Amino acid sequence: MTTQPPQARRCLSWEEYLRWEDECTHYEIINGEVHELPTPTLKHQIVLDELMARLRTFVRKNRLGRLLTAPFDFVIHREPLRTRQPDLFFLSREREAEWKPHQDKPRLEVAPDLVVEILSESDTYSRWKDKLRDYHQLGVREVWAVDIDTEEIEVLVREESGYCSLGWFSGEQLVPTQVLKGLELKPREVFEAARE
Repeated sequence: MTTQPPQARRCLSWEEYLRWEDECTHYEIINGEVHELPTPTLKHQIVLDELMARLRTFVRKNRLGRLLTAPFDFVIHREPLRTRQPDLFFLSREREAEWKPHQDKPRLEVAPDLVVEILSESDTYSRWKDKLRDYHQLGVREVWAVDIDTEEIEVLVREESGYCSLGWFSGEQLVPTQVLKGLELKPREVFEAARE
C-alpha cells in the first residue's frame, strides 16, 4: 500500500526529458505527462528489501547479472514519451552487451529480463493493465506482481500476444520463475519479514 501522490503534472517531449532536471526522482511519464509516484509504505519497503536480499544473493552467487531497484527509468517509447520505474528489475549477464554500454545514463531503452512490481492501492486494474502492456511492448520476459495484502506473488511470462499468468503463489509454494532458473523462493519467507 502507498499514500496518494501529489497531483502536479508537467508534460515533456523526448528532447525536454533529456534535459530535464527535477528534485522528483520517483515518477513515470505517460504520453508525455509526468506522474509522480506515491510514497511507499513501510510494509512495502520491508517486503521489497526482503525480495531484494533473497534475489540478489541468488543472482550474485550464480553470476547471472544485475538486480537493481527504482528509481530508474525504462523508456517504452519516445513519442509520445512513456517511461516506467519498476520496483525491482533484473538485467541478465547474457544480454550484457545491450545494457552495459549505457551504465552512465539515467535510463535504458532496452528491456530488463525480469520486473518485480509490489502492488499498491493506486494500481487499479486499468493502470496495471497499461503497465503490463508497456512492459510487453518493451520486451520484458517475465513480470512478478507482489500482493502484500494477500501475501501472494503472481508470475507472468511474455508470449507474442501478451503475458500469460503461471498463477498466484503463496505460503510454501515455490515461485516458478523462468528467468532465474534454479531459484527456490517461497512467498511465506518474503512476507514473514513484514510480520516480524
